[in-house]
Amino acid sequence: MTRSIQHIVIVGGGSAGWMSAAALSRAIERDCTITLVESEEIGIVGVGEATIPPIKLFNDMLGIDENEFLRRTRGTFKLGIQFVDWAQVGHRYFHPFGSYGRPFDLVQFHHHWQRAHAEGKAGSLEEYCMAWAAARAGRFELPSADPRNVRSTYLYAYHFDASLYARFLREYAEARGVRRIEGKVVAVEQNADSGFIEAVRLEGGARIGGELFIDCSGMRALLIEGALHSGFEDWSHWLPCNRALAVPCETAELTPYTRSTAHEAGWQWRIPLQHRTGNGHVYASNFMNDDAAAAILLGHLEGKALGEPRLIRFTAGRRKVHWNKNVIAIGLSSGFLEPLESTAIHLIQAGISKLLAYFPDREFDPLAIREFNRVAQAEVERIRDFIILHYHLNTRTDGELWRYCANMPIPETLQCKIEHFRRAGRILPGEMDIFGPNSWLAVHIGQMNWPQRNDPLLDCRRPVGTEYLEQLRRTLASAAQSMLTHQDYIARHCRGV
Repeated sequence: MTRSIQHIVIVGGGSAGWMSAAALSRAIERDCTITLVESEEIGIVGVGEATIPPIKLFNDMLGIDENEFLRRTRGTFKLGIQFVDWAQVGHRYFHPFGSYGRPFDLVQFHHHWQRAHAEGKAGSLEEYCMAWAAARAGRFELPSADPRNVRSTYLYAYHFDASLYARFLREYAEARGVRRIEGKVVAVEQNADSGFIEAVRLEGGARIGGELFIDCSGMRALLIEGALHSGFEDWSHWLPCNRALAVPCETAELTPYTRSTAHEAGWQWRIPLQHRTGNGHVYASNFMNDDAAAAILLGHLEGKALGEPRLIRFTAGRRKVHWNKNVIAIGLSSGFLEPLESTAIHLIQAGISKLLAYFPDREFDPLAIREFNRVAQAEVERIRDFIILHYHLNTRTDGELWRYCANMPIPETLQCKIEHFRRAGRILPGEMDIFGPNSWLAVHIGQMNWPQRNDPLLDCRRPVGTEYLEQLRRTLASAAQSMLTHQDYIARHCRGV
């Protein structure tokens, strides 16, 4: 008798459900049915319309044509995130998807830059980054495949309409045999001995049985929490923002980057799509009421609002286990991190990747489940630390939230990274850290965590000439001007349908 999983049930649609269905339908070629249950009565959160570069790998794995995907989702390109008023009011910086300078020495570029900058012989760090040179100029083209070309030194991601992406992937998955059932789950059947879930029941009495259940029910977490009581680890003492108001507005400038602007008790996102601009205000209700938050959001739109702000409540944190018995939580059912660094879609993708890497049979090997949970925990905690970094390293004095965050105790893993950079500009690698050294560098410097001294090895080497830095800056600026504008590139290759 086969031990293979023969019936998979996905509870919930949206980005998490249909990304899971699409990936499973691509990976599993025979002897397994995939059923997705969703209710059109239940809306999706839909705040995650900005992404980070690994999303391209997910679409490539599915064999999706990039231009077709962008046309169908009315998407745009993203070279990074601009942060406004975060370190202090009036200050801005850029977190790029790419590198600074070029490798040319035993000592990393940013150490040479830091020495020259401290001596007044170099500009801001982002001036030496191709991603920012293009983003600032409003330009975009695909990176060069020639490693000798400075236009090979950046990556990119996307902005897209999450509901259109879910619809696009639904067509993909259904074409590969995924069965969709409309209905609302009202009961969960569990085995009396093992506690494993055997079926879900829908309004009207339909029973959907399975062996492996994927919980994509969002923050309701119907299976992983509602049925299995897996527990939740609350991180609101580190990430006190617990509400968001979201509203689209008429399309403004199609900048090839996301913008995050800090306000008195939170921050506002700006995500440019082809047909509208996504906006939202993430804030802490302990420091600001909903009416004041809505007024700030609406007062900072760049175009006419296309509706009323929609309120979303959340608590930052994660499930204590992401895989419990025969249930795997994917997306918001596994926890919530605010969308400051555009990681919502990525965490869905990461959960799916781990599901495929540790795909079970009907024995549900406890060793594989433990490793899945260990890796999932490490990954989300590294993202958590990266987001806390933005809040903790601030010198604002205009709001209680910022004073609280600057003085709050932080995870030891993060404190260690801050201290190493503060003392000698060293960036510590972290296990399962989706954000690499260039990302940590951008935020350390952007949030004004200046190294107190040079890297000791740098002091033993000749200083880089200021002519090199100036030539690099001019080369990047010239390369950016040779690109199409972001708007022209979209018009030529992927205008929405």
